[in-house]
Amino acid sequence: MKLSDPFGSAPSRAPFSQSVSTGVAWHNLPLRRSYTIGQLLDQTIARCGVNDALVLPDRDFRMNWYELGREVDLVAKGLMALGVKRGERIALIATNIPHWVVLMLAAAKIGAVLLPLNTHYKKKGIDFVLRNSGAENLFVSDGFRDESYIDDLNELIPELKTGLREELHPHHFPNLKRVFYLGGAKHKGMYSLDELKSLAIGVSDSAYYERQAKCRPDDVVNMQYTSGTTNLPKAVLLTHRGLVNNSFWSGACQNFTSRDRLCIPVPLFHCFGCVLGVVGSLNHGVTMVLVERFTPLAVIEAIHRERCTAVFGVPTMYIAMLDHPELAKYDLSSLRTGVMSGAVCPVHRMEQAHRYMPEITIPYGLTEGGPVMTMTRYFETSTRRKCETVGQALPGMEVAVIDPETKELAPIGQEGELCCRGLYMKRYYNLPEETAQCIDENGWLHSGDLGKMDADGYYYITGRLKDMIIRGGENISPKEVEQYIGAMPEVKDVAVVGCPSQKYGEQPAAFIQLHDGAKLTGEAVENYLKPLISWFKIPKYYEFLDEYPKTASGKIQKFKLREMARTLWPDA
Repeated sequence: MKLSDPFGSAPSRAPFSQSVSTGVAWHNLPLRRSYTIGQLLDQTIARCGVNDALVLPDRDFRMNWYELGREVDLVAKGLMALGVKRGERIALIATNIPHWVVLMLAAAKIGAVLLPLNTHYKKKGIDFVLRNSGAENLFVSDGFRDESYIDDLNELIPELKTGLREELHPHHFPNLKRVFYLGGAKHKGMYSLDELKSLAIGVSDSAYYERQAKCRPDDVVNMQYTSGTTNLPKAVLLTHRGLVNNSFWSGACQNFTSRDRLCIPVPLFHCFGCVLGVVGSLNHGVTMVLVERFTPLAVIEAIHRERCTAVFGVPTMYIAMLDHPELAKYDLSSLRTGVMSGAVCPVHRMEQAHRYMPEITIPYGLTEGGPVMTMTRYFETSTRRKCETVGQALPGMEVAVIDPETKELAPIGQEGELCCRGLYMKRYYNLPEETAQCIDENGWLHSGDLGKMDADGYYYITGRLKDMIIRGGENISPKEVEQYIGAMPEVKDVAVVGCPSQKYGEQPAAFIQLHDGAKLTGEAVENYLKPLISWFKIPKYYEFLDEYPKTASGKIQKFKLREMARTLWPDA
């Protein structure tokens, strides 16, 4: 073991009597419990100022930590000049661009709450989040794929075209006060980024420092929407303390230092990107090499050009890179570590990635967990543990396997629900009942995933209690998709389940029951859904049934539909 290892090796020990373990921190590493993200940024600037902080290789964009700090201060002061108060929500929908990181840190500096929107959202998704969250501020880029956010907003907020931006009072979004465009161009009713920064001169340093001094580690700093299993997406409230600690230890699991250069092609709107990527880089002074939109070649080129030592991705991303016909033309020898997360990866693919990244890690968690519960360590030498487990409890986390029936701790090796206690979410926004269902009276946060723990504290994912579908790292709520399909006049009932997929982990499949005499095709359903929901939520497969397999009480037996899906589409 190297002296710099933040953890001792995982020694064999007497078996635990019950499947619960606590991540133990190495005694020489400083705890970060009392830091805000703004304080963390200031420390990193002081320590790593001239090092690269942000790089966008395909645009020859490069910014060191000093420059990033100045940009953050301009945006933060500009927001204060416009009257943005502590606790105000700042919604943001944009791809992986430097402005994204700047805005996240500026919001944290002044005690505002960042609200990242999924870039795959259609107009209805944007509409739901803005109404549900009550966001007072909105930042947008041009768009993503074939979706124009500017066009969407002009339809959702007609007042942008007719009113003054200083007096924006949208009828449909009564809380919304300001809309910003992430660029220099001017759009009616919106502030440009240059205009926002020009307002910074109106805020004194003393007023700025006074605002920062009011920020507390337990303040909410991130409002992250995540798909639920029985309802529309829920907003998870995450704190400075939780994000700073979780990202510090996940970075330590990769042995991150200020000499590392991390390629980030995963979306920043996910916890994977903004917590493990951005806040994790802040914690360790790591250079962030952004890839705006994932393509395998763009990531390969970024690693080659910037000599990246680490890269983040979900299994489908790694598989696409490993299978790229031009991979051998590039020098990826700088790679050392990184994270593969978001879905189960076939073992042989994990072993293939391990040849390029000998210290690759796998975390397990969920947005509500802040997000990481368990993680493998960079120094793990066992191929089986590195490829087949999700590691041990993250330091600062207590992880347990709880029997779903008895609610007691399960014995070693026995399957149960994975739960954690520690610095997880504060609560769901405006959903006290759902919060109580997720966090029990003993303080255990329930993941909805099934797993087991071995005698050395390594965890294995074995299944899922809840209906959530995970396609290539994207969470899909079957209930949400069912609501849209169920609104079609021909449809009597619908059930959406996950079908195993070699490429994506799972693909959504819809089993539809029609009204007597009605006719419908899968293609027609797909065309109906395209303008309504994100493309990855649209079912890949369709089957029309006369009757569903049901329990005695009349409940659809989705586990039998999943079995049917495996039979109908075995090569998915």
